[in-house]
Amino acid sequence: MKENIIKDKSFAFALRIVKMYKYLCEKKKEYVLSKQLLRSGTSVGANVREAEQAESKADFVHKLAIALKEANESEYWIELLFQSKYLDDKSYKSIKADLSEVIKLLVSIIKSSKGI
Repeated sequence: MKENIIKDKSFAFALRIVKMYKYLCEKKKEYVLSKQLLRSGTSVGANVREAEQAESKADFVHKLAIALKEANESEYWIELLFQSKYLDDKSYKSIKADLSEVIKLLVSIIKSSKGI
């Protein structure tokens, strides 16, 4: 079976987001920002999965563009959680590095699919 790096990385990122959400709710008693992050962070991988079954190249690019938007939104929530002291420096840098990798992959796939 062919390896799908963006599928694997976006799923791993979503799993980290779920674990971070549980941590923020249970240990930090933070429910609002973390719920926003849960929605956008898990949506990245869901849209990547949807792109696998795209009906056309345009549909494929569109679904990955939505995944990229969700990744950018996740970056916002992660930054806000860090700046408001819900995330420590180590956790922030680690999740941010994973997200940056996903974003770079998405941008690259979108550009190559568009022939840019």
